[in-house]
Amino acid sequence: MPAHKWKSEKSESTKQLRRDPYEVLGVTRNSTDQEIKSAYRKLALKYHPDKNANDPEAADLFKEATFSYNILSDPDKRRQYDSAGFEAVESESQELELDLSSLGAVNTMFAAIFSKLGVPIKTTVSAAVLEEALHGVVSIRPLPLGQSLSRKVEKQSAHFYSVTLTEKDAQAGFVCRVYSTDKSKFKLLYFDREENGGLSLALQEDSVKTGKVTSAGMFFLGFPVYRLDHSSNSVAAVKDPDTAFFKKLDGFQPCEINELKAGTHVFAVYGDNFFKSVSYNIEVLCAAPFTEEKENLRAVEAEILSKRVELSKFETEYREVLAQFTEMTGRYAQEMQAIDDLLKQRNEIHASYTTASPMKRSSSSRSKGRSVSKEGNDDGQARDKKPTRERSKKKKWFNIHLKVDKRKPC
Repeated sequence: MPAHKWKSEKSESTKQLRRDPYEVLGVTRNSTDQEIKSAYRKLALKYHPDKNANDPEAADLFKEATFSYNILSDPDKRRQYDSAGFEAVESESQELELDLSSLGAVNTMFAAIFSKLGVPIKTTVSAAVLEEALHGVVSIRPLPLGQSLSRKVEKQSAHFYSVTLTEKDAQAGFVCRVYSTDKSKFKLLYFDREENGGLSLALQEDSVKTGKVTSAGMFFLGFPVYRLDHSSNSVAAVKDPDTAFFKKLDGFQPCEINELKAGTHVFAVYGDNFFKSVSYNIEVLCAAPFTEEKENLRAVEAEILSKRVELSKFETEYREVLAQFTEMTGRYAQEMQAIDDLLKQRNEIHASYTTASPMKRSSSSRSKGRSVSKEGNDDGQARDKKPTRERSKKKKWFNIHLKVDKRKPC
C-alpha cells in the first residue's frame, strides 16, 4: 500500500475518532463562554501531566480537552464547528496554552527565544497554583478599596488578594487594575469560591503593552464591558497584514462577568515571565467617583462594535477591488510586452528597406540581435587592423628587386 494512501486513511480514522467538543467538556451547545471556560479548567487540572506522570491515558484526555476548548473558546471557530463540524476547523492552526512551570529550563529557554522572535506563544496558569487554590491552601492578603500596592511575584507563582464590597460599592461598580513599569508579563486572575472553601479560576486577563507599561484590568460596572484578545490576531499578522487588519477587532468580546455582588472577592496576580520575577502595582477602586468615565467607556465600546460591523462589510469591498487591481496590473504587464514586441518588429521591417543584396539583408537581419557592446568591439578590432595593412604596404618598398649593371664604365 502506498505511504501517502496509508497516511490519508490514518488521518480519516483520526477524524472519525474525534469526540464532540461539547461532549468532551461536558457542556451543552447553549453554554456560555464562562461555563465552557470553567469546565475546561476543571478537566485541565484533573488530567494535567504534572499530576498524572507516566499516565498516557490522562495525557490523551488533557490534549483532547485542550483541543476542544481551543475550538469552543474562539467565537469564529465555535460558529464554524456548529455549522459544519470538524471539517470547517483547521486543526493545524490550533494554539496550545503552555504551562511554563512544567517545561523545564531548556524548553523554557526555547519558548522565550521564539517569543522574542515574534512567535505568538500562549501560556496558562501553573497547574500547581490552580491546585493549591482549589484546595484552599493559598495565602490571601486583604486589599482595601481605594488603595494601591507595589509588590514583586516570582515567575509561575501568584499573589492572592481579597476585596470586600458593600451593597453600595457593588451597585456603583468596581475596577481592579494591575500594571508593571518594568513591562513584565503577568496575568490578572479572578476566582470563584467553591462550596468546600476552595477557589476555582473564573476570569483571566493577560497583560498587554500600553505605552511605557504593561497592564491588565477587570471592570465590573453593571453593563456589558468588552475585552480585546490580542492573541487571536497575532497569527494572522504573521501570515498576512491585510487579514490581520480586518481581524483586528475579532477578539473584541464581552467579558463573562459584568458585575459583582456585595461580599468578599478574590483576585490574584500571576508572574508570567519566562525566567524573572514580576514587579507590579495593583489597585482596587469603587467606580462611584468615575461617572463620566463609565459613560465614555460605554460610548466608545459601542462605537468599536459598530466599527467591527463596518469593517466586515469593507473587507468584502476591499477584496473585490484588490482582485480587480491585480487583474489590471497583470494586463498592464502583458500589454507593455505586446507593444515592445510590435515596435521591435516594426524596426526590423524598416531596416529591411535597403539596396543591399537579399543575402546581405538576411545576414544583416540575423546580425541585428547582437549587442551594441559587441559591435563596439568589432569596430575596435577593425581599427586595430588598419595599421597592420599600412605596415605591410611599406614593406613592399623594401622588397623591390633592383637590377645591377655589371658592365665597366667607359
